[in-house]
Amino acid sequence: MLEGRSCLISRVFTSSCQPESQWAFMPYIGSGKRPLDLDADEDDSHSGQLKFQRLPGSRERVIGQSGGRATDSIDSDSLIHTIGRDMSINCLIHCSRSDYGSIASLNKSFQSLVRSGEIYMSRRKNGIIEHWVYFSCQLLEWEAFDPISSRWMHLPRMTSNECFMCSDKESLAVGTQLLVFGMEVTSHVIYRYSLLTNSWSSGMRMNTPRCLFGSASLGEIAILAGGCDSRGNILSSAEMYNSETQTWVTLHSMKKPRKMCSGVFMDGKFYVIGGIGGSDSKVLTCGEEYDLEMETWTEIPNMSPGQGGAARDNEMPPATEAPPLVAVVNNDLYAADYADMEVKKYDKVRNLWFTVGRLPDRAASMNGWGLAFRACGDRLIVIGGPRSMGEGYIELNAWIPSEGPPQWNLLARKRSGNFVYNCAVMGC
Repeated sequence: MLEGRSCLISRVFTSSCQPESQWAFMPYIGSGKRPLDLDADEDDSHSGQLKFQRLPGSRERVIGQSGGRATDSIDSDSLIHTIGRDMSINCLIHCSRSDYGSIASLNKSFQSLVRSGEIYMSRRKNGIIEHWVYFSCQLLEWEAFDPISSRWMHLPRMTSNECFMCSDKESLAVGTQLLVFGMEVTSHVIYRYSLLTNSWSSGMRMNTPRCLFGSASLGEIAILAGGCDSRGNILSSAEMYNSETQTWVTLHSMKKPRKMCSGVFMDGKFYVIGGIGGSDSKVLTCGEEYDLEMETWTEIPNMSPGQGGAARDNEMPPATEAPPLVAVVNNDLYAADYADMEVKKYDKVRNLWFTVGRLPDRAASMNGWGLAFRACGDRLIVIGGPRSMGEGYIELNAWIPSEGPPQWNLLARKRSGNFVYNCAVMGC
């Protein structure tokens, strides 16, 4: 189980207080910013400004002020005609993701730039990333939250059968995709949400279908390790997914088979932590490090943070214990100890965990289930469910570790009668 202002796609994301409209590009609302409006009257008296004007037939004309001469660029590959394509993209990658819906509506060239994913690849190459939190409190419904503009957005409802609804599900955000893994009857299935098209699809398969695995993403790639197959066998195999090519590559197997484990990327390497392994299904306190360059696994003892009163290595685990709640911010590994309501940090040199502070008061869970603990850029985010069935709220709290001991700031509160079932953070 794992761990971005509005999407730029053909169907609108709406906030919870706005009516939902269908098949429209969404303008940005909030933070005092004005969307690019094709029909808006602009003050064009300033030299060098550009004005976008709609022409008959839904084509756009870019009118330049230089020398008082208008230059036409109708669906031009140069994007912003006066500065050329490369400079245009260099400017656009610095815009917020929330603005891309309006940008994509300018003409076909801008739309292609956005919906092809080219602009996101350019952002990634230039180190420009915005993180949005995606989570599900209903079985087939997902929402997104933008921490910068504090906006809630609804994703289209997933379409699946009752077997998928009742199965264990894992989620993973990689590149511009959100993957949800589950079961339909006797086979594993993956549902993929695309940020570029604002739609769900299914049909993709891993080389070794699995559930209850550890996973993490780094840019356009993700690694999935361990888990169990459809017959319940615990796996040691691992594979890598590339979201741009939509391909799976089998990796070398881990030292130990394990399920109910967690995965993170840290210092450019992939780590799988904790879990249950062996024929007798005992707790594993060790972790394993995968070096992408050397293509090797290295076992790391005592890497699992454990929980207050939890079973130790080679002991039987509590039947309902959640996988380790871990996240990495600025290449430092943190864990949520839900039993003692503490935040722990991992010392990579001494190979031990130590307590740095408390979790938010509303970080309620059932043995770790229903509580999301995720990295979101330079912040740690905790999403906690209601303490009781009658309370009906979840809260998003954030802490920036570089600013000192845990001081949790409330980002948002949302009415909900359920816990958080799945959560992932998409950075692009």
